[in-house]
Amino acid sequence: QVQLVESGGGLVQAGGSLRLSCAASGRALSSYGMGWFRQAPGKEREFVAAISRSGVTTYYADSVKGRFTIGRDNAKNTVYLQMNTLKPEDAAVYYCAARSTSYSSLASRTSGSYDYWGQGTQVTVSS
Repeated sequence: QVQLVESGGGLVQAGGSLRLSCAASGRALSSYGMGWFRQAPGKEREFVAAISRSGVTTYYADSVKGRFTIGRDNAKNTVYLQMNTLKPEDAAVYYCAARSTSYSSLASRTSGSYDYWGQGTQVTVSS
């Protein structure tokens, strides 16, 4: 199985940028479709972005479309989430997740389809 560790979270002013990383170990990241989810206090975990195992397809939540970009570097066993123009409502704990899937499968927005999860990294956005 794969282990996931997120990093890159922190405190940023509204309008600023952060780049989250998710490093995988135990198995090659290329074997998995990947996703980012977030959970704010008192709210349910929600989908943010996903990328297929092939890297061909990506999905974004409407709330982050045009501001966030998901990418993967299989050679480095890492998935990224570039977050620009951050808003106070983006503040949350961000989790990366991996799903075992075929190479040609599309990305997934559904948290239940993911098999492995990281511990999360906190993002705080000040207004």
